[in-house]
Amino acid sequence: MSNCDGVWVVAACFNEEVVIASFIERVLAVPGVERLVLIDDGSRDGTVAQIRRWQQRHADRPVTLLELTRNFGKEAAMLAGLDQVRGHCAAAVLIDSDLQHPPELIEAMVAEWRSGAEIVTAVRDDRDQESRLKVASASWFYRVFNKLVDSIQLQEGAGDYRLLAAPVVEALTSLRESSRFSKGLLPWTGYRSVELPYQRVSRVGGTTSWSPLKLFGYALDGIFSFSVLPLKVWTGIGAGVSMVSLVYAFVIVLRTLVFGVDVPGYASLIVAVLFLGGLQLIGIGVLGDYIGRIYVEAKGRPHYFIRRIH
Repeated sequence: MSNCDGVWVVAACFNEEVVIASFIERVLAVPGVERLVLIDDGSRDGTVAQIRRWQQRHADRPVTLLELTRNFGKEAAMLAGLDQVRGHCAAAVLIDSDLQHPPELIEAMVAEWRSGAEIVTAVRDDRDQESRLKVASASWFYRVFNKLVDSIQLQEGAGDYRLLAAPVVEALTSLRESSRFSKGLLPWTGYRSVELPYQRVSRVGGTTSWSPLKLFGYALDGIFSFSVLPLKVWTGIGAGVSMVSLVYAFVIVLRTLVFGVDVPGYASLIVAVLFLGGLQLIGIGVLGDYIGRIYVEAKGRPHYFIRRIH
């Protein structure tokens, strides 16, 4: 790959056999796009074969394929793409390859960048064609995240569809933490961002790899990566429960002094034990999540391995 001063597009692919050829054509048809870099994140269908056939039929077109050794996850795949384009382009566009992000918006993003924007963020508008449950849960996440995290604020409706100027690419690739949450890392860098509204459409083909459980885990990754408030919350809960216990103990002492020996009931005792035991387990779970992140970070494993570059 030779150096250039233009805009390169980076797209992670996972089981996108049905739409990948159409995606490539639409991206390369956008004025100003000099190269498309595709990262196959361990697809189990014919995605790689489709891309290779397209490259063979259009050997003169600027498309590069990075084939990872296995599925490392979308964050790792995006990092692999940015690592490859760093130093080769003046700006890079991150986009999903399932055609829910309209490639035609890239032209407007480039115009904003040429006008001085360092980051151009595509923000979903009210015409989003995703299910109401998914839209509502995403909105809930943004609100919770912004309440828990003081250092940065996330723009509701903003995803991974963004244009990054070369200094932003340098900054983002220099952050090598294991639990990556790019939606938070980008505003954390402090570079100026301009928002562009767009309508995200339904998938043209294939099925999403993001199950509700994976989305929930990704949301927790974002919160735990940027806030220690969950630890402080459980400290407060522990202090509150202790105060209630002391007050209750004082009440029992008074009742015993006034009315004689008090024999508590079995049911109330079991409820108290189970309630406190549950609180302790939840608190240990939150603490364990943070410790687990320290453990993974301490090993310092690479985020990905590349089998070959086509």
